[in-house]
Amino acid sequence: MKSEEEKAKELAQKAPITSYKIITLQRDTTFVDTSLTIKKEYDYNYLRRDYFGLMPFANEGQTYNTLNFSLNKTNPFPEFGYKGKHFGYLGVNDIKYYSVATPLTELYFKTVMEQGQNVDAFVTVNTTERFNFSIAFKGLRSLGKYINQLSSTGNFRFTTSYFTKDNRYSINFHYTGQDILNGENGGLTIPSDFEDGDKLYKNRARLQVYLKDAKTLLKGKRFFFDHALRINSKDAQNNLYITHQLNYEHKFFEFNQVTVGSTIGTSSTTFNRFGDSGLSSNIIDQNFYDMFYNKVGALYENKTLGKLGFFIENFNSNSYYADDLVVNGVTYAKSFKSSLNAVGGSYEYRKDKMKALITASNSISTKSMRNIDGTVNYKLNDKNNFSFQYQNISKLPDNNFNLHQSTYNNYNWQNDFNNEKINTITATATTQWADASLQLSTLDDHLYFKDVSQNTNNQQLITPHQYSGTIKYMSFKIAKEFKYGKWGLDNTFLFQKVSQKDSILNVPDYVLRNTLYRSGEMFNKAMFFQTGVTLNYFSKYYANGYNPVLGEFFVQNNQKVGGFPLLDLFFNARIRQTRIYFKAEHLNAAFSGNKYYSAPDYPYRDFMIRFGLVWNFFQ
Repeated sequence: MKSEEEKAKELAQKAPITSYKIITLQRDTTFVDTSLTIKKEYDYNYLRRDYFGLMPFANEGQTYNTLNFSLNKTNPFPEFGYKGKHFGYLGVNDIKYYSVATPLTELYFKTVMEQGQNVDAFVTVNTTERFNFSIAFKGLRSLGKYINQLSSTGNFRFTTSYFTKDNRYSINFHYTGQDILNGENGGLTIPSDFEDGDKLYKNRARLQVYLKDAKTLLKGKRFFFDHALRINSKDAQNNLYITHQLNYEHKFFEFNQVTVGSTIGTSSTTFNRFGDSGLSSNIIDQNFYDMFYNKVGALYENKTLGKLGFFIENFNSNSYYADDLVVNGVTYAKSFKSSLNAVGGSYEYRKDKMKALITASNSISTKSMRNIDGTVNYKLNDKNNFSFQYQNISKLPDNNFNLHQSTYNNYNWQNDFNNEKINTITATATTQWADASLQLSTLDDHLYFKDVSQNTNNQQLITPHQYSGTIKYMSFKIAKEFKYGKWGLDNTFLFQKVSQKDSILNVPDYVLRNTLYRSGEMFNKAMFFQTGVTLNYFSKYYANGYNPVLGEFFVQNNQKVGGFPLLDLFFNARIRQTRIYFKAEHLNAAFSGNKYYSAPDYPYRDFMIRFGLVWNFFQ
């Protein structure tokens, strides 16, 4: 008689990899992949995804400057804001659901810049064929090389999914609890100390920064349900479903600064980096946010013709502070509330090689909002796939554009901006010859932040603005991998062009990544390895600056960033279900000159060696 443990081991050996499924909210399914490829090298980072088109700051867990504008995804509903703090924050569509034949565990580990580590632990179990749950936690602590640059983050996730034996009812649920804490040093006060290459400043903690003890904290928790019930008792050619989606989220943002005054060099004269303040020390700016969203719909399915649905949406949000604030005789309200009702419809068609989804919704409340989104996908064969997408959005402004309170006088405002109007056409081709994508966007009433201080008195005074003109954006991205024997050359090239009367949307003209690598086997084929070098480069442009009071990037046209190569040398190996990673990052830092910045006044990271692993257990 076999024990339960022996039965489980036997099942794990017999279960094919296709029985370990990863399922998105949109019901798209992939399978657990323990192979070692060059794509896995790109995914091995804090975000756990390829961040081509993003420029990380010096310390792990800090923010990213966006090089590829097409990476910005637009939600028609008003959001909390503080976008610079959200790169590591997991949204609804970032959460995955699972179905596994046996318990599955994944452990991720990577070293950081100094004093800490990055760990992501995940486990998922099917207690029955129809009921799955998963639990995961990603934690990071990294002190960083510069003064006041600590990153300390945590992302807890719990998911569960269930469907009845006859597939009449199904539900996906998840809960997340997340916190992202960053020391905010405001950048270098004297960039020339960094750029001149003086050996005294090889210890980056000797470089002077604007803020020695400021920090920001973003916290959030979310409860999310997505479920559906088939009205007819048995699955048939024609089916009718009732669908419901519920999302409740609470967020909190804090800017904390004990010492308000800053100094430059040996001068004893202090100044306020962000202008006049209501306090001389111990600034604590706090903003709270509650969001409650419901979507109820009816869906008619015909197995031949597709799915036709109608739905009603209800959205309520409240961004609030402790109390009303009076500054120089002007009263700023304590809260900004949004209440919206919308109606919409959808049509989905999946047949053989064709897949199409069209969704449209429009506000029926006093506040206008519109979202039209259509995608058509055609799979010619296993090697060639083509897709076309059109999106038309009238987006309500994020809450921190319309209302913001701060101890700093110039960071208080109360506005009533127009909706942003965005039209986007995207065409994508994934073929046996190359992968390519083209995006054309038109932006009207574009919202952005801008520094109005004109660099006077070393101050940074950021305010929101709405551009009255039209911005036209185009991007073309192409990727191709060449292989010859055990050698591979993986190339990605992005070209961007912006048409505008004023310099509002600034992007680099081109961004590229080239990786030359060799694959092989060692120890009687017990270990598979890949080793090579990666070059990253983007052209010089007026990169957006970063402001910690708002946790946002802002438009500036004074300092260009870019035009420097970044070379990384790596050696990766796979032993059974374990992938091991070694990397020498920014290998050329010592001899290419200290002109490498992620944003104005914020240097990119120096040369360092990092390592780690990803380990899967099929129990």
